Amino acid sequence: MCEGGSVPARPGLCGAGVSAPLLTGGERPYVNLDYAASTPALCRVASAVERMLPYYSSVHRGAGFKSQVSTAAYEAARKRLLSFFGAREGDVAVFTRNTTDSMNLLASALPPGSSVLTFCSEHHADLLPWRREGLRAVCLPIPESPEAAISALSAELERGQPVDLVAVTGASNVTGELWPLHELVDVAHRFGVRVLVDAAQIAPHLPINLARLDADYLAASGHKMYAPYGAGILIGRPDWLARREPYLRGGGAVDFVTRDSVQWSELPARQEAGSPNVLGAVAMAVAAAELDRYGMDRVWAEESALGAEVRSGLQAIPGVRVYAIWPGAKERTGVVSFNLEGQEHSLVAAALSAEYGIGVRHGCFCAHPLMLHLLSVPEQGAEEIRTRLAQGDHSAVPGAVRASLGLGTTRPEVEYFLSAVAELAARGPRLDYEVDPRTGDFVPTLQPTWALERARELVSAGETAG
Repeated sequence: MCEGGSVPARPGLCGAGVSAPLLTGGERPYVNLDYAASTPALCRVASAVERMLPYYSSVHRGAGFKSQVSTAAYEAARKRLLSFFGAREGDVAVFTRNTTDSMNLLASALPPGSSVLTFCSEHHADLLPWRREGLRAVCLPIPESPEAAISALSAELERGQPVDLVAVTGASNVTGELWPLHELVDVAHRFGVRVLVDAAQIAPHLPINLARLDADYLAASGHKMYAPYGAGILIGRPDWLARREPYLRGGGAVDFVTRDSVQWSELPARQEAGSPNVLGAVAMAVAAAELDRYGMDRVWAEESALGAEVRSGLQAIPGVRVYAIWPGAKERTGVVSFNLEGQEHSLVAAALSAEYGIGVRHGCFCAHPLMLHLLSVPEQGAEEIRTRLAQGDHSAVPGAVRASLGLGTTRPEVEYFLSAVAELAARGPRLDYEVDPRTGDFVPTLQPTWALERARELVSAGETAG
């Protein structure tokens, strides 16, 4: 609450009020239901970056005034994010490009021969980094319930095979279901195993306290936290990151170099080679401060309530199938994936955009094993998909439509979206569409050029200004 007990104002988002042209005629306010992929910048974040630009300079070794300001801002951003995520005393925060980069950084720092356990339902960012030479990656089957996930992890660890790290998501980017993090951490620690939490899908949506959770590492992305300026973060215990040679090698990560030797720096500089993304770090920290001001408990309450409305509304539409790893799970973020009977997922997404001005995502959402499971695709079917992909035909890849909510989502937008899906379910698209086999995407036969023209305008405006 603000001073005097007033309720904090909802944070403003860049791009709010943008209109989308409709191929059916006219235009209407754009409805963004693709927050799970990337979020717009908060207005205060954009303003902070603009204020920072005149002072942008090199960091850590510059003696000039601007360099001192940039260094102070960069390190203040690090402290702010440690606080936002409730880090423990002694935890290190390393700035990266995004969650995927954070995962790969930690993978490079694992002791040689380490074993990493994940569930096959993870995002590719938490599946693929461990599949590298020198590591042993174990992918546990997709569990039938949160309790089954806990039991499966316990059973695997009880087998006695050496395991060094369990990597698990905070919430599914496909279904929004929250994973039982506290219980999984407890099980892993009982066997002396560390835990990494992929927080990309929970960082902007619900409160996180790393100290209370007691996970060993956390990874998050600025572009999913209303700060799309190219920064991410890895927070956690410093020993692994300090013992191995840097993930990136170059200036900034060293104290001294000779012709035949290198003396690497201490953390966090050791893992932040090259000129750091000062503006991205500042943007991410300002986003965290703004989310704190509004209240993460409030964000969670509002978004989970709207998400429940979307799920129940879709389930009430004949011909709609809503996907879940654990049917009946109560705690979910505002992420809902679904299909319309008899209509390709790409066609539904294209129609929502061209005819209704609604932006959603479609496909497999960088979680192919999970989507194959949800869509009940057998191994033979998966092999056929691989064969057609090798031939350049992407239209064979199955998928779903995903609507995901965020700070800018309103109840009228949810109602409008549900009415649009109901119309598509009842009579299908009004326009004609064709599929592009190179991408698997449906596009209107009267392909609009608005997006391309607007992009050219923005680029040429920058050229003119220069």
